[in-house]
Amino acid sequence: MSERPPTGRTWNLPDEAATGALARRVAGALQGGGLVIYLDGPLGAGKTSFARALLTACGVGERIKSPTYSLVEGYAAQGRPAWHLDLYRIADPGELEWLGLDALAEPAALVLVEWPERGAGALPAADLQLQLSYAGTGRQALLQACTARGERLFEQLS
Repeated sequence: MSERPPTGRTWNLPDEAATGALARRVAGALQGGGLVIYLDGPLGAGKTSFARALLTACGVGERIKSPTYSLVEGYAAQGRPAWHLDLYRIADPGELEWLGLDALAEPAALVLVEWPERGAGALPAADLQLQLSYAGTGRQALLQACTARGERLFEQLS
């Protein structure tokens, strides 16, 4: 029996407004349950812009800060916990132990992780993976579903 390849789709994002529009589409497809999204891509590709737009679309009314220095920021989004992590400054996944990341495993939590490879083994598995890359003067986004929960959300986007 062969493993089914992940469901994926590519979007061209000519500007930050297009990145925000994609984030709002993802937010609109959330159906009350939790979701873990890994945000991959080089510096400046739009990971934080996507996270901010998604959290705003999920009802976070406060200022959404970049977690570059704090590593993790927590919010309430549509009545559920939301966590935004930026692991760029992490050299080893063992460094995450002192952050108390147990709350990330809550089934209703929305978890957005920038630089997830730096937290390998210490993070919940991704339901969706968003790969952002440069494309001319804009960006390109490849969104892939990694779990059944991610597949259900992905179906809502089509």
